[in-house]
This record gives sequence, C-alpha cells and structure tokens, in this order.
Amino acid sequence: MNGNDQSIQINISEEILGKWQNIVDILSELIHIPAALIMRLVQSDIEVFVSSKSENNPYQPGDHEHFLGSGLYCETVIKNNNKLLVPNALADDKWKNNPDIKLNMISYLGFPILLPDGKPFGTICVLDNKENRYSRTYENLLKNFRDIIQSELGLIYMNRILGEENKSLSDYFSEIKTLRGIIPICVRCKKIRDDKGFWTQVEKYIEDHSNVQFSHGLCEECEEELYGDQPWYQKSKNNPE
Repeated sequence: MNGNDQSIQINISEEILGKWQNIVDILSELIHIPAALIMRLVQSDIEVFVSSKSENNPYQPGDHEHFLGSGLYCETVIKNNNKLLVPNALADDKWKNNPDIKLNMISYLGFPILLPDGKPFGTICVLDNKENRYSRTYENLLKNFRDIIQSELGLIYMNRILGEENKSLSDYFSEIKTLRGIIPICVRCKKIRDDKGFWTQVEKYIEDHSNVQFSHGLCEECEEELYGDQPWYQKSKNNPE
C-alpha cells in the first residue's frame, strides 16, 4: 500500500486542521507524552500532518519519509490496517532499530485512519521517550479520536460530491434557460438568428448554447427522395446486409 493508492483527494480546511490540532494537544496532555501525531500519505511519502505542541516533541508538520520500507511504526499500522502497540522498542528485536529510535521515541501506540472509500489516509498515534504500555483508557481515547477524524473525512468527501452535483445541476438549468423562449428561425432554410443578429445553422446554435453535439445521417424519407431513382439504392434496399 502506498500514497498513490489513494483514490480520493481530500482538501482539509483550516477549521478542521484547528480541530485536529486540539485533538493531538489533548492527547499529549492527558497521556503525558511528548508527541501525538496525525500522519498522512502524500504520493509515495508519509508525512507529519498535525503534531502536538508539546514539550520535547521532535516532530514538525511537514516532516516526511519515503513510505515503503521506511521501517516506521506507522508503516506497519497502515499496511496491516490495525492498531499497533510497542511498549518498549529497545526491548523488542523487531523494533529496536526503527528510525524513531534516533529521536528517542521508544514506545508507540497508533491506529489507522481510512478515507471514505476504505483507502488509507494515514494514522493517529502517540509516542513516548520512555517505556509506556498505555492503559486501556488511553487506547480507547485514541481510537475515539480516530473515529472523529474519519467521520470528518467522510463529511468533507460528501460535501465535495454534493458540490460537484450542484454545479452539474446549475450548468443544466443554465442550458435550459439559454434555450428557453422564442427563437427566431428562417422559414425557408431553418437557420437561427442569434442574440448578435447573425444567422447560423440549427446545429451550431444548439452546440454553442449547450453540451449537445450532433452526428449526421439521412432518415429513410430523405434517402428515398435523394436516391430513390438510383439502381444501386434500389438494390441495396432490396438486399440489405
């Protein structure tokens, strides 16, 4: 799984960012840890999207690493789409050499954050510079905050879809309004006079004032009138393929 697998592009407003900042700040204060983060996938990287404004937090928004093969705790969370708890990486052969050790972040608890279509957005996680097994209460708190973030992502997505649908309806009604009313048309050649006084073919007028495009052919009556006395036409009519 990588950032390119995201099928929905989400634009986060400043208002939502402010709410998410409050979430990570509350987490760091309540759990008494130096770092609470919201991570997100961007192209082939994973980056710190929101970082708690807590003392001794080594992570800054915009910090990023190549996602695949990074060895980060969050890579495992996203790949497994599941919670990860590492009480003490220094005492765990699997984690004792992970990149966060260089920042003295030796314990970790994180949950995946999903987009509305089930693709990964990133993670919400907390990290400590000492061994920390995190209580069930802290785990539930982190999970509930994750659910809030996912709900907001869903609302952002639905608002975007509704906005696109409203735009399509607006365009549709605009076309109807353009074509509505009395249209001056020549009784002989059937050209239409536009609002600038120029006479144009019916097809061009409609194409210019709507999304309609024309393809051309001959109906049976016109074919008969034009080619009815031609032997090849009579032959093709009597012996259709």
